Amino acid sequence: MVRCFSTIRFVVACLADYRHGAPVALKYVKRGYHVLCSHGLTLALMPLAATGVVTFVLSCLLLVFVAATYVFTRSRPVYLLNFYCLKPPANLKINNEFFMQHSRNSKAFTQDSLDFQEKVLSRSGLGEETYLPGGIMSQPPRINMQAAREEAQLVLFNTVAEVLKATGTKPQAVDILVVNCSLFNPTPSLSAMIVNHFKMRSNVMTYNLSGMGCSAGVISIGLAQQLLQVFPNSTALVVSTENLTKNWYFGNDKSMLVPNCLFRLGGAAMVLSNKRTDRWRAKYELLHVVRTHMGQDDAHYGCVYQKEDSDGKEGVFLSKELMRIAGHALKANITTLGPLVLPISEQLLFFGNLVARKMLRLKVRSYIPDFKLAFEHFCIHTGGRGVIDAIEKQLELLPENVAPSRETLFRYGNVSSSSIWYVLSNIETKRGVKRGERVWQIAFGSGFKCNSAVWRALRPVNDRHEAWLEDGGASPSASGSPKV
Repeated sequence: MVRCFSTIRFVVACLADYRHGAPVALKYVKRGYHVLCSHGLTLALMPLAATGVVTFVLSCLLLVFVAATYVFTRSRPVYLLNFYCLKPPANLKINNEFFMQHSRNSKAFTQDSLDFQEKVLSRSGLGEETYLPGGIMSQPPRINMQAAREEAQLVLFNTVAEVLKATGTKPQAVDILVVNCSLFNPTPSLSAMIVNHFKMRSNVMTYNLSGMGCSAGVISIGLAQQLLQVFPNSTALVVSTENLTKNWYFGNDKSMLVPNCLFRLGGAAMVLSNKRTDRWRAKYELLHVVRTHMGQDDAHYGCVYQKEDSDGKEGVFLSKELMRIAGHALKANITTLGPLVLPISEQLLFFGNLVARKMLRLKVRSYIPDFKLAFEHFCIHTGGRGVIDAIEKQLELLPENVAPSRETLFRYGNVSSSSIWYVLSNIETKRGVKRGERVWQIAFGSGFKCNSAVWRALRPVNDRHEAWLEDGGASPSASGSPKV
C-alpha cells in the first residue's frame, strides 16, 4: 500500500512538471513506464477496492441492525426454577368413613343426601388419605372468616416458604407475585397476606386472581409469562390454591353436594425467572400457554355456577352436562395447541381429515391427532375419575399416560388449580423426567375454560417431593395406588 502511494506521488509530480512547461527527462518516462507495468493492476483495482470497503461497511452495519432488532424484539425465555406442593399436617388427614360420620354429625343432611354422598365417594377415585381444613373438621364445623384465613395461611405460608428455600430466593428478590384462589377473596387480599408475612419489597407487583376455577393455575402461569416479557431480569412467584372452609355446602341439593365429595385441601407455589443466567439451574422452560374460553355460550357459562339453593344455602352447582361441555372445550383447545406442538405428519393427517369432512362432505370419523408424539408426560387436572377417563378416551392415551393423574386424585383428591403441579411432582418422584422431554399440563375451570401449558425439561429431573414421600421418607408402594 505504501508503494502504491509512492507511485501516485511520483506520477503527480511528473504531471505537475509537465503542466508547467518543464521538459520531462527520458529517465522519468522510462521509470514511469516500469512503475505502471509493475503496479498497473493495483492502480486499476483501487476504485473497486474503495467500492468494496463501502459495501463491506454497509453490510456490517446491516448485520448489526438485524442482530440488534432480533435481540430487542425476541421473546424472553421463561424458566421454572422449582415448585413445591403442600403435604398438609397428618392431623388433617381423613378417610371416607370419617367424612361420612362427620356429615352425619353435622345434622345438615337428609338420609337421601347422605346416601348420595356415600355413592359419589365410592365412585370418585379418591383414596383413604386425603385432607380437609381444620375448620371443616371441627365439631361443629367452623366456617367463619377466621377459620378461612387460618386455612389460607397454612397453605400460602408453607408453600411459599418451601419454594423460596428450594430455589435460594429471598422474599425481597421477588419482583412479581401472582396468587389465584377462586372462592375466597378477603380484604386485604391473599397476595397482600403473603407480602405482609414475608416482608416483601414495597414495589413488588402483586396480582390476585379470583373466580376463575380449577384452570386458574395455568392462567396464573400465563399472566406471569406475559409480565416476564415486559420486565427484564425479573423473578416471579406464583401461588395456586383453593379455600374450602367458607365454601362447604350444608344443603341437600345433589347437584351442589358433589364438590363436597371431591374437593380437598392443597396448594402449590412456583418460582419463575426470565434471567438467562438462571437457565443452568432451571428445571423447565415454558414453551406455550393456550387458553380457551367458552363463556359466550350460556350452557358453558352456567355449567359450574356458585349460587344459593332453594333453602338459601350457598354452594357450587355442577351441571349434568359438565363432561360433554368439557369435551367441547378440550376440542377447541387442542385445535389451537396442535399446530404448535404436533409433528408435521400428524398435522397433515388432521388437515386432510378436516378437508374431507368439511369441504368434500365425506362421512368419515374425526381424526384425533396422536399427542403422544408431541408429549412424553401428561398432567391432567384431577377433577374426578370421570374427567380423567374422558380425556384418556378422547385423546386415545395409554393407561401409563394418565397413571400420575389417577394416583394424584387417589392420594389428594381434587386440589383445584394446584392439581396439575401435584401430578408433575408425582412424575418427577416416581418416574423422572429426562432432558428435552415435554410436559403437557391441561386443566378445566368454570366459565367454561380449558387451558394448557407446555414445558420442556432443561435437565434430568428426579426430585423426591415431600408430597409423595411417606412419613418415614419412603415413596408410596404400588399397593397404595389405584389400579390403572
